[in-house]
Amino acid sequence: MFLLMGPVFYRVIAGPTSIDRFVATNVIGTKTALLLIVIGMWFGRVDMFVDFALTYALLNFIASIAVSRYLLRARGADVALSRAPFAIKRDS
Repeated sequence: MFLLMGPVFYRVIAGPTSIDRFVATNVIGTKTALLLIVIGMWFGRVDMFVDFALTYALLNFIASIAVSRYLLRARGADVALSRAPFAIKRDS
C-alpha cells in the first residue's frame, strides 16, 4: 500500500497545476483510509478502525469541497466552466 503512494507523492510535489496536486492529495487520503482498515484487520479491531477510517474519509471529503470552492473562486467561475469538457458555450 505504501509503495502505491510513491508515484502519488511525486505528483503532489511535481504536479504542474494546483488541481493535479489536489487530486493527488485526495488519492493519498483515500489510500490512508483503506490503510486504516487494513491495520484494523491486522490488530483484530476492525470495528474501531472502520470508525477512524470513516471519520478520516469524511474529513477528506469536506476538505476537498472546501479546496474546490476556493479554487473555483480564485480562478473565477467563467474560467473554470470554459475549461470543462462538458461546458456549454454561452453568448455574452
